[in-house]
Formats: sequence, C-alpha cells, structure tokens
Amino acid sequence: MMQQLTSILSRLLFIVAFLLGALAVWEKLVQMFGYTILRGSSLGPWRLLEFSVVILLFVIALQLREIKMSLRARGSD
Repeated sequence: MMQQLTSILSRLLFIVAFLLGALAVWEKLVQMFGYTILRGSSLGPWRLLEFSVVILLFVIALQLREIKMSLRARGSD
C-alpha cells in the first residue's frame, strides 16, 4: 500500500515539475516579446524553474528510496 502511494506521488510530482518547467520556459519566451502569462504574480520564470528543480530533486529521492526498498526485499529472499 505504501509503495503504491509513493509511486503515485512520485509520478504526480514529476508531472507537476515538468509542467512548471514548461511554464517557466514559455513565460520567458513570451517575455521576450513584451508580454506575460503570469499577470499579477510575483513568480518569474526563474522562480518557477527553481520550484521545478526542487520538486524533481524530491522525485529523485523518492525513486532512490523505492530502489533501495526493492533491493532490500530482493536480498532477503
């Protein structure tokens, strides 16, 4: 049960990080033409990219934990 929850959370966070990264790139491209997507928001494209990287780091940690648990389970067989 916990392994399934971790897997779902990892996938969801990966998608969120990818979307934030894509939004950051798109916002930067739009800003080059003098427009903005995130009107009224204090988040710039670099801050969105930072959030994306932090989330990806957390996803990597979750994946490494899953690998460690599976290797530990395989070693005890």
